[in-house]
Amino acid sequence: MTKESLIQLAHIANKAQAGAPVAYSYGEENFTPEQASAALREELNKLTASYSLYRENKNTIFALIEETIDDVLPKKVMEQFRNVAEFKTVAQGDKAVFIQKITNSARQRAKQFVTRVGLAGRYEVFKLDGRELTVTMTAIGGAAQIGFEEFLDGRVDFAELTSIIAEAMDEFILAEIQKALIAMITDLPAANKTALNTWSETDFDKLLAVARAYGDATVYCTYEFAAKMLPNNQWVSEKMKDERWANGRLLNYKLCNVVIWDQSFVDEANNVRVIDPSFAFIIPSGAKKPVKIAFEGQTHVREAENEDWSRELQTYKKFGVAVMATNDICVYRDLSLATEYKKEKLKDNNAAAVVGFEQV
Repeated sequence: MTKESLIQLAHIANKAQAGAPVAYSYGEENFTPEQASAALREELNKLTASYSLYRENKNTIFALIEETIDDVLPKKVMEQFRNVAEFKTVAQGDKAVFIQKITNSARQRAKQFVTRVGLAGRYEVFKLDGRELTVTMTAIGGAAQIGFEEFLDGRVDFAELTSIIAEAMDEFILAEIQKALIAMITDLPAANKTALNTWSETDFDKLLAVARAYGDATVYCTYEFAAKMLPNNQWVSEKMKDERWANGRLLNYKLCNVVIWDQSFVDEANNVRVIDPSFAFIIPSGAKKPVKIAFEGQTHVREAENEDWSRELQTYKKFGVAVMATNDICVYRDLSLATEYKKEKLKDNNAAAVVGFEQV
């Protein structure tokens, strides 16, 4: 199979994994989602059946990983933030410019700021001036290590490896988005934020009333937070009992949709979470989306050889995120859920890979 055909098959498999249509056509063949993924895995195994084959085909493999991450990553991030975020993908060297539609009513009702994210904890907050917002881009990088013996034994699964890299990068970006949201909390009015050592229906509802004054609101939080969002009398109906039993939480809260952020751990002992679960953001729905996310250029993959003959597949991607803070956004923090979260190397022993992402 040619490089172009393999990349085309990867695109089909990626769409299948995203849960789009049931059947896909490739040449004269039709694939179900499962068949598309299986066909991609089979073709990759042919390219890496031995170390010599890997060495011969590695540029094709690198291109495939790059194309897959470029295809999958924006969609993964968009799945969680489509209701509150605007997305742009720009060419290498181009600026990611978002046009702000600032109406007279918006000027009167919502004071606007921008929280610009800098990785490693550097933030700058300033007033939004004019109708354009340029998101500053930064680069993140990671490495997946593969032992030489794994090549010899045929234990390298590049389809799984690519999935791990994309997942780790997605988690890193999600954590940066939450950091941006947290950074803008200090600029919100006092009536828009509450921090307590427990969940309080009364205090949460006060914030909900503020956000809903600007339109229908959506709650964004982790599963840990959502599981505690129960009315004081807990069971208003048998339906609520069944709903919580089936899902571990209520699917909505007093007519507000509850969106659950993906959660994971950065250590094998499951002690350090990727996302701080103590925060819940209440954001009105509407055309003015406060989070701006941009991806620049293509993903780049290269190989580095270690002294023990193991290989590192190093991945490089540029993205940027900014948050436009307005006084219709509310934040509740349950300090009993507060936890340390930091970026460490993510380990997956099944795939024999170590993946970590940081600013480069």
